[in-house]
Amino acid sequence: MVDAVVIGAGVNGLAAAVHLAAKGWSVTVVEGNAEPGGAVKTREVTLPGFRHDLAAMNLGMFAGSPFHAVYKDRLAAHGLAFAHTTDAFASPFPDGTFLGVSQSLDMTTARFAGVSAADAEAWKALFAEFGGDAPHIFALLGAPMPSWQTAKIAWKAWRAKGLPWLLETGRMLTASPRDWLDARFESEKVKAMMASWGLHLDFSPDVAGGALFPYLESMVNQAFGMTIGAGGADVIIRAMVNLLKASGGEVLTGTAVERIEVSGGRAAGVVLADGRRIAATRAVVANVHPKLVFGRLLAADPARAAFDRKIAAFRAGPGTMMIHLALDGLPDWRAGEELKRFAYVHLAPDFATMGRVYTEAMAGLLPAEPVVVVGQPTALDPSRAPAGQHVLWLQVRVLPAEIRGDALKAIAGTDWDAVKDAYADRVLDLVERYAPGLRGKILGRAVFSPRDLERENPNLIGGDNLSGSHHLDQNFLFRPLPGWSRYRTPVEGLHLCGASTWPGAGTGAGSGFLLAQALAGPAKG
Repeated sequence: MVDAVVIGAGVNGLAAAVHLAAKGWSVTVVEGNAEPGGAVKTREVTLPGFRHDLAAMNLGMFAGSPFHAVYKDRLAAHGLAFAHTTDAFASPFPDGTFLGVSQSLDMTTARFAGVSAADAEAWKALFAEFGGDAPHIFALLGAPMPSWQTAKIAWKAWRAKGLPWLLETGRMLTASPRDWLDARFESEKVKAMMASWGLHLDFSPDVAGGALFPYLESMVNQAFGMTIGAGGADVIIRAMVNLLKASGGEVLTGTAVERIEVSGGRAAGVVLADGRRIAATRAVVANVHPKLVFGRLLAADPARAAFDRKIAAFRAGPGTMMIHLALDGLPDWRAGEELKRFAYVHLAPDFATMGRVYTEAMAGLLPAEPVVVVGQPTALDPSRAPAGQHVLWLQVRVLPAEIRGDALKAIAGTDWDAVKDAYADRVLDLVERYAPGLRGKILGRAVFSPRDLERENPNLIGGDNLSGSHHLDQNFLFRPLPGWSRYRTPVEGLHLCGASTWPGAGTGAGSGFLLAQALAGPAKG
């Protein structure tokens, strides 16, 4: 018997467990997979000695999170370390040029001035404003939704910045990337470079609510560069597991939860697949997709029928493909050797391409020209590969979960297991256009289709690495459902956290930390 059982050893479940243990709770974390981490794992999937981040690579959200701010010293004592680059992200274009954001403002704006002097000045102005705006925006994103805390944040912002700033920020939160960027920049290259961040979630250029992420990622990377895990993204998972164990917590891996037990209308613990029972006296925390919690782990309850129907309708984001390459050298980018220094290279040259990809994927078609995020982690952290060699991280955004056809009518199958290698070849053809000769550098390759990603992590339903669309009707106080954004459920003592809950996807550990503070009290540093 323990105070709390946490189902799922992803970043949010572990953050919740770490904080609960630090507040004196007895905690057991149960993970069905053989290793903890959820979507944050690092593994040799191509050749021995080549360590690939299976899904998440960018750990900037974790490094800048309230959870890390409180626990960073204790996590560092248990092995947490980061690798950092001042050259964060870039977009090459078909004409052989590129734009990129480096931590040096002079370097960034010099590149912008090459396409638009006005945009270079607009970027400087936006970045100058960011320093004063960021505390209010990040406070909002790090608060329960809705809450008195969010009301206080809005009041403080009004006192500090005035009503016009609040109204303008509200416009940004609801604007599409195209509308927000068109109002501030003139160069299509500048706008495409920033808008590419929208497809890391499920925001094509014309989807309302999509402006915030491109704005924040652009400004944060300008201010701080980009951060990844030293040796692999799983360094944060190992540190959290070690800290939890040192605090008296327990982590069980390789044994799935069969069901959540309910007694007298209250969550009383879990039954594992091997028959063991773990009673929880204070809370069951499910770092699990709500569709799995209410469609698989809980017995049906007529009193909960309306809630269960709404959860069943919770809409997924689009699918994702991951391609991992072991290389004998970094790509030779047509746009120049300088691109080899950047952590991310986005192959998303314009609004038209991004809009077309999104439309095709949502229609069930394999996109003719995918958007690809090329991660170059060994440019920052050579320890991930043998000396002089490299790993390449390719995230294909966005794809259908269920294939209805091919936009090019060249791939005939509709089963991901049958067509994934053919589609991966299409992706590599695209990368070769920007980096000729890449195929000649490949020593090994591993392809994870949307179906493979769901097999690896059942929370990624249909390969949706967002655990639910982030469109406005499923974000902020509507995540996962209106009236249920504060991690509660209709079952007393059962709480949700994870990417399906506010503040959504990413490695920031936000929902797990917010929930744990609501249960056990705030952190004191």
